[in-house]
Amino acid sequence: MFVFTEGVPTILVLLVWLGVFVSLFAANEVGRRFKWAGFGLFVVLPVVLTVLWLTVLRDTSYMDWFHLAKVYSSTAGCIGFWCIRHIKKLQHNKLALCFPPLILAINILEACTRDFQVSRYVTPVMEYLNNQVQYYAGGPWNIMNGIAGLLNIVTITGWFGICIRKKTSKDKSQDMLWPDMLWFWIIAYDLWNFAYTYNCLPTHAWYCGLALLLAPTICAFTVGKGAWLQHRAQTLALWCMFAQTFPAFQDASRWLVHSGSSKAIADAAIKEGLLASDGYTVLAGSGLHQVASASPNTTFLFIVSLLALLANVVVFIYMVYRIVKTKRNPYTGELYTDHKKYQDIKALAE
Repeated sequence: MFVFTEGVPTILVLLVWLGVFVSLFAANEVGRRFKWAGFGLFVVLPVVLTVLWLTVLRDTSYMDWFHLAKVYSSTAGCIGFWCIRHIKKLQHNKLALCFPPLILAINILEACTRDFQVSRYVTPVMEYLNNQVQYYAGGPWNIMNGIAGLLNIVTITGWFGICIRKKTSKDKSQDMLWPDMLWFWIIAYDLWNFAYTYNCLPTHAWYCGLALLLAPTICAFTVGKGAWLQHRAQTLALWCMFAQTFPAFQDASRWLVHSGSSKAIADAAIKEGLLASDGYTVLAGSGLHQVASASPNTTFLFIVSLLALLANVVVFIYMVYRIVKTKRNPYTGELYTDHKKYQDIKALAE
């Protein structure tokens, strides 16, 4: 499923992955527990880094539409959530409470659009554009996962029930709680997003498809219950800023980790003279390059996308069942108020 760089001990790759996970978890804790640390991480730091990306790092930072959209949309989410948490008049403003589902839906839709784009690459390709090289094997798995993402958007419910965690001696974070966003939706999201990274960012999926997804989910199920979206936005923004600033970490170093299919395409690209023998220096010009000799095994692409689709279909069916049973509108109110997990999270609120 994943292929580590030849000659690098597996234990070292696992330790680096663990380091990424722990760093994201810890940075999120700092950003959520300390008001002005959050302001510094998600307002001041992005401004400073933007200047660097557009000047001295312009020739190395990612400049494609997806990476730029992702870093700024996730950062916008962090800023919006910070304002909801710390500006009291926004906490009961219905227009302000529409922001979290809107920015979430935009982020999901960005990825769905990319999945549908990649589905057209039925002949394996190497893409070298905007300072990044990626390898794609498009097919029905992209369509399945794109549909899964759209279902994930449809099943976002109960945003008018968003509330703020009350301060205690152990936790003064004032997290943005979303009681109606329960564990089954989060798991369906994680399966969809992992499949997206595996399909469309195959050399990044080891980090942004596993470590980056697990950090906010584990936080939401442990020390930061009920605030998954806040944790997701903060860890995503932090990772995107790191990846924009140090792209070689996951693209051109010993810590590069391929998916099985991207490794097969890269090896074929080396044989065709498109890629140097080091596995990351591009010899061809910018653009999309068909790698017709590549024969990637697409089994895992199909499996992870199918799991994502099935999970989101199940959540959609359950949502419809709850609507019929309770006669509640999930877009104007909350749908899962009688669930124990909902009540546990609601009890944490002010």
